[in-house]
Amino acid sequence: MNSTWKSGGNPADAMWDAMEQLKSQFDKRVGTRMGRGDVRNAVLALLVEGPMHGYQIIREIEERTGGRWKPSAGSVYPTLQLLADEGLITQSMQNDRKVYTLTEEGRPVAEAAADDAPWDIPSFKESLNMGPVPKAGVDLAQAVAQVARSGSEAQQAQAAEVLADARRKIYSILAQD
Repeated sequence: MNSTWKSGGNPADAMWDAMEQLKSQFDKRVGTRMGRGDVRNAVLALLVEGPMHGYQIIREIEERTGGRWKPSAGSVYPTLQLLADEGLITQSMQNDRKVYTLTEEGRPVAEAAADDAPWDIPSFKESLNMGPVPKAGVDLAQAVAQVARSGSEAQQAQAAEVLADARRKIYSILAQD
């Protein structure tokens, strides 16, 4: 049993934690967690193409990785500030948004980063083509965790029945010739 459950914590929280841990382990196996340098390279690679605001950078990274990597604002905005502090980018206000642009000094650094853009890494590209089963499993785990966390007792019982039936059906697929 989970220590959260033993100590009188909310069982839904314990399940949510377990689902997040499962997702984290899956992500690490398929290479969807990117390193700190990858955020920097991704930001620089995108700014080679032209000025962008922070949310646009996040959205572009998500699109270029097929939705497999969406860096948080908590990783992108500090990276943008660091790049500005290094003199590689500048920021200006356009339409009430901060827009980031490469400086003359930043362009060669960004062009080098564009050659190693995280979405061009072969192992990352391969992880995008893993197939539907692992993704469906993670999506299911997230839905189950949500029901466990905020569903009524009746909803949780209904979800447990659906899961038991799904487990049986999945094993029956393996039993087929």
